[in-house]
Amino acid sequence: MKKTPSRPSESHRSGRKVAAGPVAEELPRSAAGASQAAPDEAPARAGAGAGRLPSDPQAKIRRLKAQLAAALAQIEELRASAETDFLLGISNRRGFERELNRALAYIKRYGAAGALILLDVDRLKPVNDTFGHAAGDVVLKSVVEALLSHVRASDLIGRLGGDEFALLLWNLSEADAHMKAAALEQTVDQLVIRFGTHTVAAGVSAGVAMLTADMDAAGALACADRAMYARKAERRAAEGKPDPVRR
Repeated sequence: MKKTPSRPSESHRSGRKVAAGPVAEELPRSAAGASQAAPDEAPARAGAGAGRLPSDPQAKIRRLKAQLAAALAQIEELRASAETDFLLGISNRRGFERELNRALAYIKRYGAAGALILLDVDRLKPVNDTFGHAAGDVVLKSVVEALLSHVRASDLIGRLGGDEFALLLWNLSEADAHMKAAALEQTVDQLVIRFGTHTVAAGVSAGVAMLTADMDAAGALACADRAMYARKAERRAAEGKPDPVRR
């Protein structure tokens, strides 16, 4: 028995009408040929995109690593800038306290020995009043240079604000810390700074606090601050105190 061919489905019939019927003739040439052009254009578009892909994946990884390293370096540079005193080039209060907290954590964990010395520049106000704050800045720079020349590379100096400085020292006894404070006072006392025909005698008062495992940064600074003000009172009461501005 001869098999009767099945009738095409509605979708097939509709497809033939679109392809060959009057509707297709009314479509713009670009739209009517879009379905035929798409298969030919797809490889060309894919080829253009493929040209932008890295030929060497390892090269792309190296490039990304270099970009990440540059970004991290920039972040570190910004952090260092935020923790540096712009006038003196040493740590500011924020940077110093961060290092002090790290030092206290290390001391608590390993039992290391450390000391905090707080220094206040003496007789700076008369210099500012007589010669101006620019002259006071010169005095501060001279003091910092003197301090840096008498500390180790492992020690840290920071400016807490105004004319107040702090030193973080490692691996020394309490007696050694007090000897270091006295030596720093003597070094700065010997500074003579000239402004025209006038000379200025600088000086610092130093207070010592030994760092212990039960301290926090605020407590350590408060302890050194009390010692520093006691030392400043001693120096003010000393006889023969020189005139800070010699004419």
